[in-house]
Amino acid sequence: MELRTLRYFVAVAEELHFGRAAARLHMSQPPLSRAIKQLETEIGALLFARSPVGVTLTPVGAVLLDEARALLGQADRVRARVSAAAGAATLTVGILGDSTDPGTTRLAAAYRRRHPGIDIHIRDTDLTDPTCGLRAGLVDVALTRAPFDETALTVRELRSDPVGVVVRADDPLARHDRLRLAGLDDRRWFRFPQDTDPLWRSYWNGGRPREGPVVRVVQECLQAVLWNGTVGLAPLGHDLPAQLAAVPLTDMPPSRVVVAWNEGDTNPLIRSFTDMATTAYHR
Repeated sequence: MELRTLRYFVAVAEELHFGRAAARLHMSQPPLSRAIKQLETEIGALLFARSPVGVTLTPVGAVLLDEARALLGQADRVRARVSAAAGAATLTVGILGDSTDPGTTRLAAAYRRRHPGIDIHIRDTDLTDPTCGLRAGLVDVALTRAPFDETALTVRELRSDPVGVVVRADDPLARHDRLRLAGLDDRRWFRFPQDTDPLWRSYWNGGRPREGPVVRVVQECLQAVLWNGTVGLAPLGHDLPAQLAAVPLTDMPPSRVVVAWNEGDTNPLIRSFTDMATTAYHR
């Protein structure tokens, strides 16, 4: 029974869907299905009850899930201790935006429990680099938001959030229950510098060029709205100052929270971080 196969099993057991598990593992579905069938043959019992809409764990599968999680956790701890002995006992995490996100809080607590000897360095980045310095080698892994240029990066979606427009509380737009992007065309927006990732800049500008003050960090965005009466987009669900309001947008695609790391990086601390992030943000 290989650790890799157990990781496959845990992914299917947590997603309860072979397609979603394959996407999470960054592999195609047929080899994942074959690996699970081989594991069932090895154990001599079915692990999943399959149906057209997904799968459910059998009693044997539920037992294996508990044991597999414990075994994989121990394997991660072994790797971490070996890495520490080799002088690689640090992990630098880039965080873009709200570091108080409940998913981040859960992930931090879980990671410290599993890897108490690892020195975690946090790099809180501004809004001009959605990769948080991955390509520059400034961080090992990033908790950020898509979309951005994913060339040479591996990206896993953790959650998606609805998006709204941020306005002053006394702005006439604040009286609306919901808005469309077209209703903002005559307004000035806060915007990012020209050297910002084009995909990222286009998304937060609602898909077209805008005029308005240039901002680099979240507080500058909020102050641009407060002092200049500009508008701008933001994920919903975050607390705003009393002087500001957020109105949902009906035609804006959701903002995807993702974890990203450099393609081909086999650092076990990163693998453990990304696996735990998936669990922490899916609760």
